[in-house]
Amino acid sequence: DLTLPAGSHLAVVGPSGAGKSTLTALVAGLLTPDRGTITVGGHPVPGPEAAAARVLIPQEAYVFGGTLAENLAYLRPDPVPEEELLAAAEAVGLAPLADRLGGLGAQVDPATLSAGERQLVALTRAYLSYAPLALLDEATCHLDAGTEERAERAFAGRPGGTLVVVAHRISSARRAGRVLVMDGRSTACGGHEELMRSSALYRDLVGNWAPASSRRRSEPALSLRDADRVDAVAGPGLAGDGRHVVAHGPVGQVQAPGDLRDGGSLGREG
Repeated sequence: DLTLPAGSHLAVVGPSGAGKSTLTALVAGLLTPDRGTITVGGHPVPGPEAAAARVLIPQEAYVFGGTLAENLAYLRPDPVPEEELLAAAEAVGLAPLADRLGGLGAQVDPATLSAGERQLVALTRAYLSYAPLALLDEATCHLDAGTEERAERAFAGRPGGTLVVVAHRISSARRAGRVLVMDGRSTACGGHEELMRSSALYRDLVGNWAPASSRRRSEPALSLRDADRVDAVAGPGLAGDGRHVVAHGPVGQVQAPGDLRDGGSLGREG
């Protein structure tokens, strides 16, 4: 079983195909487990209460044509004050891009944005949502290490917020309170130092992760992308529930061995 108390920060690591994206899809309610149950904030997944309590930000960020403010406020049911939009942009690291675009009222052409810029918009949108559980499925893979750290720390600092990060840099794993190591058959969970002592797979992954400074800007330190990658398709006029990022296949096996089965829960007090 895996239980994450409210306010906790978990990094998920493992080789390609280990089921990392399947895990986030299961928690988001996009897949149904073959056995066991998943709850978010004490509510069963899938279900409307659990859906309102989580937001999934996948690797391929969705940005739609419209103003920057409209993109950022998309997951909020109520109007968002300008000062709150600006504060979120500053916290996540979007502010320089917002200035270059011409401010919150600027029209956004998704085709003119880089993959990293689209990720910053999607991250700020999720940061502004009311969902306490944020699932970042390689959602920062096109950002440099410094920008990634700023975004992750912003999410980790949300009051009462719970953060799950599918990590592609060792720095992401070290920032987390706990790390879940997956190999497709079994799992190990603990702190960075604990796993360095107890998990051969984790030591191998850490050894293969090159320092971020040795990579080009906007590249992940190590590509650990899943064959079961989840792509964002939600937005106005597209499939979605109007409140949350929605995704579609391919997602590989429905069952993720060792993950959140038999009563696992996330984002619950205790």
